[in-house]
Amino acid sequence: MGRRGGGGGGQRRPLAPRLRLPLLLLPLLLLLPPPADGLFVTDYFTRTPRKLSPFRSFASIELFHFHIPEDTVIAVWNLITFKEQGGTFGDQCPDRSITVYFRSGAPSVINPLHTHFPRDTAVPGSFALTLTWTLPNRTTGVFNVTSPLPGDWFLAAHLPKDEGKISVKGLYEECQYLFQPQLIVQRLVNIAVLYPGYVTEQSMAPHNRSSLYKVFVPSYTSRVLVEVLRCRGAEGCPLWLRVRAKAPPLHNSTALDCREHTPCQLALDLPFWQHWYYVLVEKHPGVPGPVSFQVTVQLTDCSRPSLARPPFLPSSASMNMPHSFGSAGGLALGDSPPPTSPNGTKHLVPIPTASPASERCWPVRPTLRNELDTFSVHFYIFFGPNVSVPPDRPAVFVINLLPVLDSGGVLNLELRLNVSSLCGENVTVFGCLNHEVPLTSGDNASVTCETESLAGFLLSVNATASLSRLRIPYPQTGSWYLSLRSLCATEHGFEPCTNVTAEVYLRAYLSPCINDCGIYGQCKLLRTNNYLYAACECKAGWNGWGCTDNAEAFSYGFQLLSTLLLCLSNVMFVPPVAIAVRSHYLLEAAVYIFTMFFSTFYHACDQPGIVVFCIMEYDVLQFCDFLGSLMSVWVTVIAMARLQPVVKQVLYLLGAMLLSMALQMDRHGLWNLLGPSLFALGIMAIAWTARTIRRRHCYPPTWKRWAFYLCPGALIAAAAVLLYAFVETEENYFYIHSIWHLLIAGSVGFLLPPRAKPSGHLGPLPRRKGCGYQLCVNEQEELGLVDPAVASINSICTS
Repeated sequence: MGRRGGGGGGQRRPLAPRLRLPLLLLPLLLLLPPPADGLFVTDYFTRTPRKLSPFRSFASIELFHFHIPEDTVIAVWNLITFKEQGGTFGDQCPDRSITVYFRSGAPSVINPLHTHFPRDTAVPGSFALTLTWTLPNRTTGVFNVTSPLPGDWFLAAHLPKDEGKISVKGLYEECQYLFQPQLIVQRLVNIAVLYPGYVTEQSMAPHNRSSLYKVFVPSYTSRVLVEVLRCRGAEGCPLWLRVRAKAPPLHNSTALDCREHTPCQLALDLPFWQHWYYVLVEKHPGVPGPVSFQVTVQLTDCSRPSLARPPFLPSSASMNMPHSFGSAGGLALGDSPPPTSPNGTKHLVPIPTASPASERCWPVRPTLRNELDTFSVHFYIFFGPNVSVPPDRPAVFVINLLPVLDSGGVLNLELRLNVSSLCGENVTVFGCLNHEVPLTSGDNASVTCETESLAGFLLSVNATASLSRLRIPYPQTGSWYLSLRSLCATEHGFEPCTNVTAEVYLRAYLSPCINDCGIYGQCKLLRTNNYLYAACECKAGWNGWGCTDNAEAFSYGFQLLSTLLLCLSNVMFVPPVAIAVRSHYLLEAAVYIFTMFFSTFYHACDQPGIVVFCIMEYDVLQFCDFLGSLMSVWVTVIAMARLQPVVKQVLYLLGAMLLSMALQMDRHGLWNLLGPSLFALGIMAIAWTARTIRRRHCYPPTWKRWAFYLCPGALIAAAAVLLYAFVETEENYFYIHSIWHLLIAGSVGFLLPPRAKPSGHLGPLPRRKGCGYQLCVNEQEELGLVDPAVASINSICTS
């Protein structure tokens, strides 16, 4: 028989403990200081408990998906873990630590086994938390995030890796560890909106500590300038000015002390496009009396570097801008509505007309999205895939990943340089891949893709290394910008090239797994509620995110040895087949041949490595192997009962049908093996008991039969069952299961009854004349159910 799976699903828990826990978290939320004064709204989210599994690959983790609304000032996750065993609390279950990972925008890329990632793979960071047990059957943990980023958040949880024991389903009550995350968020409502080019007047009362504002930054904005004007207080201008993208500012956000800087201006270069920026004006602690001030925001349009954003700038169409400078999905620079005044007085202020030349940005070339399958998306470039990179300006492309749908795959980027286009120059083409804003630095000699507030990925190709790849597993959704520029290598570093236009082949696509997990892995499409993601499940000792880490990999010789052991150990069924044929047990011999054949080819197809040979579909081979194993046990025990041929054949046929039904329902259940065996043993015990009572002495009657056949066969079968149920693990499977084959086949050879002796009381009946037919007498002694002295006529033979 082949491998067995693990236990069943979890039980439904009582609701009372879970419903009380959110109430216990409310005091914690009240104790945390809010970042700004205002009206708060509390939202509560929960997920169904799920059974955790030991970590083997990302396919074995449990993934939970949450959505945090905008303007959230604090998010608190309550992490509940409890044990179950047999439908009750598992007080006797061992304590096993639970590791939980948190990441915003996409699932966490985790590596708890410290394996090697494939080449050219970028690994995004995430938060990790380990839960320990505080009670015998339950533990809780709290993870809070102040001013979390809005949007999708993902939690991944798993148990530590175990020894990979293979357990029989239903043999004993398995310890289950169930994990349930709950989320409570507090968000501000009615946050004041700042309109670029307008001044908002504010007076902060003595009991107020801060004022929070937000401003929307559209596409093609190269600079955000926030300024506090006409600040009057008891001690000059006792204010802190903090700015942050996407969420309210934190203590470590970009900040400016207005007491030490006059004018109080905070500038942000290369802001994120199509996002809200939050402005927090905070009063110094201990400042008495009210503080009045004005706050204004100026946005610089990088498509027209000589212009800042006036309130009623003509639209991009009237400015005769390139079409790629439009703003799909948000407010354009010149299309904002007239401002309203929900938070005090607003009025227009003068706008500077000069901007540094380095704030210029270039047209962004879109890509065409072609969906082939789930997580199989190609991004085609118009007039591509070969693109020209001029020496005087970068070439910028945008790749749009859809929210939720595209974050469960792998973003692949490939650059290939056409060396013939360099005209012998020492040209290097650098590519910067950044999320939500392109990096177009004015410093042409710079080869970095990072700034103080912006991180990116660097690619480079030249005449020596003309190919560069980048893989980002579980990328964040939104817009990814690729900026290509060519620089020439000189003695003083990289400098702008002259009159050399490099040609680059660009390929961008989304795939489910890295290189389809190679030959030693399988790419699995997984689902948690309505969220889809893909992960590799490695085999043959290979590990890693793309099944490329061969530190513990099985060698080819080891794979060949394990395959040969599992397959050739079935040759042990040849002696039972010969014994059955010699004893005229032809049906039993046919079952043993069926078992030997399908067990051999099932294990040849079930191998994890490359030494694999499948003559049929895997599912068919597995079903036939399991059916043959159970039928071998069934027919052997029924044959030992020595029933009448008709009864025996009926039981054989009935057993085949019932076992097929049971295996179709559950191939790994304990009762699939135990039920038929106990039923057959019961029939044998009844037959032997009836025969013993009628003959008034033990059956089988000879001590040699017990000493040399029945007892050794029973001991061998019991040893095989013990190995099968308690010893097998993933590591020793190939030789323990081979021993199982040898023991089961050997026990059949010992337990199969001998050929029945012909009766000496009856001779052949004389042939009747004139009829043309003769009566045939069954000369086999039917032991147990008929009197040996009575002949039963069971057939009529043609003369």
